[in-house]
Amino acid sequence: MTAVIFDCDGTLVDSEPLARVAWERALAPYGLTMTEADLERVVGLPYPRVHAYYAERGSLPDADAFWPALSSELFALIDERLEPFADAVGAVRELQVRGVPVAVASSSPRERLEHTLVRGGLAGCFAVSVAGDEVARGKPAPDLFLAAARALGVPPAACVVVEDSPPGVEAGLAAGMSVLGVAREPGADAALDGAHRVTATLTAEGILDLA
Repeated sequence: MTAVIFDCDGTLVDSEPLARVAWERALAPYGLTMTEADLERVVGLPYPRVHAYYAERGSLPDADAFWPALSSELFALIDERLEPFADAVGAVRELQVRGVPVAVASSSPRERLEHTLVRGGLAGCFAVSVAGDEVARGKPAPDLFLAAARALGVPPAACVVVEDSPPGVEAGLAAGMSVLGVAREPGADAALDGAHRVTATLTAEGILDLA
């Protein structure tokens, strides 16, 4: 049986611009700013690694102490502005109609993942969800995707991963899964070279073609 494992942020919902604003606001009191190069280095990584990246550049509270300020900014933005990607939602629902098991595996902490799925209208769409704070190693390690496959009861080789970030593509490949890269912006496909295929628009057919 084929199963499909989706990333969340940037794949199912357009949350990456909101995360950028939240980080900018939360870092500002500590005199830290973000550049495009910073964003390229941290996209797709789990929260502790992103926090550690900025903590190396200035004095920040530890990750647990910093999270309330960041999540307060981020959740307010999600509540106000979050938009799901219609093609991704449509693909998920079509896969469900076809009886294909679907999961979501996100680098985000469980609190953020749940908030995002609810606000994105995706709560209850996935038989399995795995969050970044529920595995020993986040992306680009394969732990998230392997945990999702185990929970679905499907061998890794029978899974298709749908990802928009280089660490996510790397994690899917390390898990021994087929990987479909999602590059919605012109030129973004170059960063996903390792994926078995890259697309600008998600469809159930396009995903299952990699099975």
